[in-house]
Amino acid sequence: MPEPPRKAAGRRRWFDLHSWIGLKLCLFMGFVCFTGTLAVFAQELDWLLHAEMRVTPGAQRASWGTMVDAVQRAHPTWTLQGLSAPHASRFAARAQMRTDDGRLRFVWVDPYSGKVTGDTHWFNVHRLLRNTHRHLMLPVKYGVPLVAALAIPLLLSLVSSLFIYKRWWRGFFSWPRADRPRRLWGDIHRLCGVWSLWFVALIALTGGWYLVESLGGKAAPPPKISLPGNDGSAASAPADPAAIDRAVALLRQHWPELRVAGMQPGTAGTGLLIDGQAQAWLVRDRANVAGFDLRDGRLLGIQDGRTQGVHQRIAEMADPLHFGSFGGWPVRLLWFLAGAALTALSFTGVYLYGLRVADALRSARKRRSHET
Repeated sequence: MPEPPRKAAGRRRWFDLHSWIGLKLCLFMGFVCFTGTLAVFAQELDWLLHAEMRVTPGAQRASWGTMVDAVQRAHPTWTLQGLSAPHASRFAARAQMRTDDGRLRFVWVDPYSGKVTGDTHWFNVHRLLRNTHRHLMLPVKYGVPLVAALAIPLLLSLVSSLFIYKRWWRGFFSWPRADRPRRLWGDIHRLCGVWSLWFVALIALTGGWYLVESLGGKAAPPPKISLPGNDGSAASAPADPAAIDRAVALLRQHWPELRVAGMQPGTAGTGLLIDGQAQAWLVRDRANVAGFDLRDGRLLGIQDGRTQGVHQRIAEMADPLHFGSFGGWPVRLLWFLAGAALTALSFTGVYLYGLRVADALRSARKRRSHET
């Protein structure tokens, strides 16, 4: 049965909106989706490019103090800014250091032997993809809201697709028909669309939150744990590796649920911040922090991600949900495939528009030839 005129007109308006968004923003949105999809496995790409990051798993792990000692001995004139746990079992631990002339370098240390494997430039594939995806290499105050504003047309595309595609829930297992190009690519577009509906909604919501943050809606940061000597009164000095190991052991007694992900020694080498994942769900590592005075081993304070307010928890959840970093490689693989589907939607949509225009032109030429 044909649709009622009013219902058909409404569906046509949604279709026109969907087509207009896709035609005007396909290249921009496709590029942002593509760089974000690659960013899911950016560290693996760096691992393939840099031999310094590759290690062979061993039976035992080196202590945090041993790794700190290794990087400080390898580069005694550089300043250690932080040490991060290995990304996976075959990855080296990463120390971020500042050189004598102020440049940032990554120093890699084998987490099993405790030996430095080399150093690499701070600007790597991960940084390239992150900066490109986040703010297009533009100044942050302009680039972030520009990219985050794509959340609005993305959400409109999602809503309009539900009105255009009648009984869309039947399309999950509809295999594309290959009898002609327009039908084939239309079926592929719809198949990618229905399987990525949840991901499109997730990216639109988290992208909308980034837009809110860029326009002044950031959550207030939790109170910082003050470290001794970080007020600039003391000269820069290396941290004591033995004191670091004692601090880690003490932390395991006070907070056994915390899985250490990284640490930042104080400027004067007398304080230490340790962060990681604990009981709080869907937060960044920096949401769970413990501070220590390395001079006497005293625990200065604990910041538990569970104690944060609603506004702070929303801010903490955005990144893990946006990039799928809250799980292991199966979650990130799912995010990668969904991101690839979203990228395909951007480009197949405009290709379909071109096919429709070409079909319309051919039909018009046929009518004119019949008339003459």
